[in-house]
Parts: sequence; C-alpha cells; structure tokens
Amino acid sequence: MEKLLAHISHLEINSPDVESSVAFYVEKFGMREIHRADGTVYLRCWGDYSTYSLAVAPGSAPGLQRMAWRVTSAAALEAAARRVEATGISGTWSTGGYGFGRAYEFEGPSGHPMRLVWDVDKYEADADHASVFPDRPERRSDHAGAPRFLDHVTVATQDVRAFINWHVETLGFRAMAYTDLDEAPITVFGVLTTNEKSHDLGVVLDTSDVRGRVNHIAFWVDTYEELALCADVLMERGTGMEYGPSVHGIGEQNFLYFREPSSLRVELNSGGYRNYVPDWEPVTWLPSDGSNNLYRNGAMPMSMTESFPAADGYTATEEGLSVEMKHEVLTAYSDHGRG
Repeated sequence: MEKLLAHISHLEINSPDVESSVAFYVEKFGMREIHRADGTVYLRCWGDYSTYSLAVAPGSAPGLQRMAWRVTSAAALEAAARRVEATGISGTWSTGGYGFGRAYEFEGPSGHPMRLVWDVDKYEADADHASVFPDRPERRSDHAGAPRFLDHVTVATQDVRAFINWHVETLGFRAMAYTDLDEAPITVFGVLTTNEKSHDLGVVLDTSDVRGRVNHIAFWVDTYEELALCADVLMERGTGMEYGPSVHGIGEQNFLYFREPSSLRVELNSGGYRNYVPDWEPVTWLPSDGSNNLYRNGAMPMSMTESFPAADGYTATEEGLSVEMKHEVLTAYSDHGRG
C-alpha cells in the first residue's frame, strides 16, 4: 500500500468549562492561545509547524470531538477517502476550517470522529514570537516545561485487535506492539504509528458500550529533565500527578499523567526510540514484562482505568486490567469455552 498518512495534525476536545480548560493549558502547561471562534479556543505548542495543536470546544462532558491526521499528498487524501468508503463507512467532504483546507471527515469503526487533511496553514510567527533558529516555527516557550509538540492520542474500543487491523489495512498505520493478559490471550492495549515514532495512536480495551471514548491526549518535550520540571511546575500551581514520572516498556518513553480541569487525562512524553524497520512485526507484551512500567516496580493507580466521557464499564491500560475488569473479561472468556 502507498503511504497515506504522515502524522497526527491536531486534536479537538470537549470541555464542560472551556475557559477553565484553556486557562490550564495556557497558564499552567505553557501552550499559547491563538484564535477563538464560535465558542472554540485554538491552542498551539511552540514547536508544532501547523497553526494549532489543540482545539477546546464546549461540550456536556470531557471527550474527543475529533482527531485529525495529515496525509502525504493531495492524491493520498483522495486515495484514503476511497479506502475508507470501501469498508462501508460513508464520510463527508468539507471545504476546510480554521488552519486547514479541504478535508475528508468520517466516524471510525469504534465511533471516533476522524479528519484527513492535506492542505494546512503553516504557522508564521510574528515579531514577538519569531525564533532566531530558522527551523523553528516560533521561539521556545518562556514557560518552564512547556510542550514542544502534540504527540499522540489514546482511545478506547471494545475490540483492540479489530480496531488495529482496520487502521492498518485501511489507512496504512503500522502496528507496533500489543499487550495481552498474563492469564489469557486477550489483547487489552495496542499502539500504532504513521511514521517512525513508537506510536501516535494508542488503543485500550473498553467494556462499556459507549463508542468513541478517549483515554488521554499526549504532548512531547525534548528531555526527561523538562518532563520532571513540568511535573514540578504543575504541582506548584495546584495540579497533582496522577501517575509518573516513570518509563513505559512499550516505546521506552518517559511519561507523566495528570488531569486538566474538565478531568480529561493529559500525558507528557519524552525519550523513547525510533523504529525505521519497513517490515516490522508487532511485538506482544505481557504486563509482567513491564509493558506499562519498564522497571516493573510501581503500581498504577486505579484512576488510570477511567476513559471519557464517563460510562459504565472498565478500561484497560498497558499494565493490564483492574481486579474488577479482569473478573468481568476472564469470566466472559471462560463462558465462551476458551479458558
């Protein structure tokens, strides 16, 4: 298959209190507000090359309004739309919006709204934000620990393998790794990428019947020192750490999790490795291998099993399942005669 997707372009999220969420991202996290329209506020990381990284829109509950992916060419946009529709999904074409041109929009097989774009407005800094380094879209943020890039999004689905297979076969994502339970061959987590990163799309198992849920959105800093500094700054400004800092086994990235005022989970990453292998076969980890915690020495808090919007049921993580979710999943597995 020709390479269709280049990278994650931007995310749109919902918040019951847009102003509180925006104040967090700007004042505590170090993003910058650049535009407002129809109740939506557009924010950017200092190192992203397109106009914005994150849009915060009004909503009754925290959640993912849309994830946007940039394709590799105008022809790739047409090809990707054809491939999506060949699976029985009907999308729509739009003339574009703030920061991007003509786009193909559809709902993925697990209910997650997606946007594919080729034409994007490249950010041009004004005199107050211009960098002395030609490759940078703007100068480094004055805010300690501010994210450089949007990194990835992790969503929830009722069938991790089916979700990954669809994205691989339809849009050409690379499947990079899975986590299966130690107790049974049940996949609870997986990661995909459009490029050489360990992932720019993650997916966790969800036992709820609500489609289109999101587990977290994630950003990137260059060094572990910046990540730790961000934790320090956030805590001094009243935001506690939900989990981390530590290192994931899958991808070997430094991680830090916290919540913004809507309760939506935000992750900050640094480190990790790049994978350029063209015929890479995804590896299957077990929680006991350290898929979530490379050092295998820290217990993940139960709060990490929450996805958004809230729903009855449980969500997995790289570490596996909570006791309650494990009972539900393994009982169902056994009842079907497979265990």
